[in-house]
Amino acid sequence: MIRLEALRVFVEVAEQGNIKDAADKLFRTPSAVSMTLKQIEDRLGCALFETDRKSSLTEMGQFLQAQAQGLLRDYDRAMERIEAQAKARSGRLRLASVPSVAAILLPGFLQGFLRERPDLEIDLVDTDSSDVRHLVESGQVDLGIAGIGPARPGLGCEPIFRDPFRLVLHADHPLAARGGTLDWSDLAGEALILNEAARHLPSAAFQDLASEARFSVRNVTSLVAMVGAGMGVTLLPALATVALPPSLTVRPLQDPACLRTVGLMWREGRVPSPVAARFRSAFAAAARQKAGEFGLETVGERFASQI
Repeated sequence: MIRLEALRVFVEVAEQGNIKDAADKLFRTPSAVSMTLKQIEDRLGCALFETDRKSSLTEMGQFLQAQAQGLLRDYDRAMERIEAQAKARSGRLRLASVPSVAAILLPGFLQGFLRERPDLEIDLVDTDSSDVRHLVESGQVDLGIAGIGPARPGLGCEPIFRDPFRLVLHADHPLAARGGTLDWSDLAGEALILNEAARHLPSAAFQDLASEARFSVRNVTSLVAMVGAGMGVTLLPALATVALPPSLTVRPLQDPACLRTVGLMWREGRVPSPVAARFRSAFAAAARQKAGEFGLETVGERFASQI
């Protein structure tokens, strides 16, 4: 077996045309270089150079040089890719996120994150919290960003911010002009359009209203369009209301239980890739800062299965 480093010595001598210059480039002594060349020739059973001056290759030497150059080039490139992935500069990161985070927080963060990692590939699934949790638990994604629900075995979580729900309604709606916060009783008789984000709010009064809802919409774009058409009112997390069209407005709700805690989640017992670990810490810090700028309460340090 001829070692890669021995081939590197041979290629350097072939390119330099003499042992001394090759030894200088390799930071080795000429005698060590000569010994390596002899070991290669002994292993192959044939001469690689026409003369002892090593200025001219034999036919076998020319063949070995071409093969060794390709082998060393492939090896060096492979090592560069391995080191880049180990240092979280490349690879593939699979994410799942609720739409509000995907639209408001992720674009700016990913722009900077990818600028430092031009070879990194990202797969992003934009879906509701229950789907995000399922994708994380099943191992289909590396990390999820969603509303944190009840404790689930094997699901690690890091809370980032609290996101209170707001009533979203057409700007011409009578409730749009009401001052102060709204109570559930104010929504009696209103056409409530349900969505996955609000469906499981822990409020008996809200659930009574929800049981009368005629529409249930999962896609946020469709939901906003229906409210804009005057078909009803809906509840959305505050972050999701940042970029609403001017035809819609929001009103705060009085119920303190009307909120969600948004956080990062991952499958416990699974060693994260270097890039997933780096994303986890960097995004949590950046998201807390951005959420604070939107007036949202930031929370928490990393914990697992304790919510």
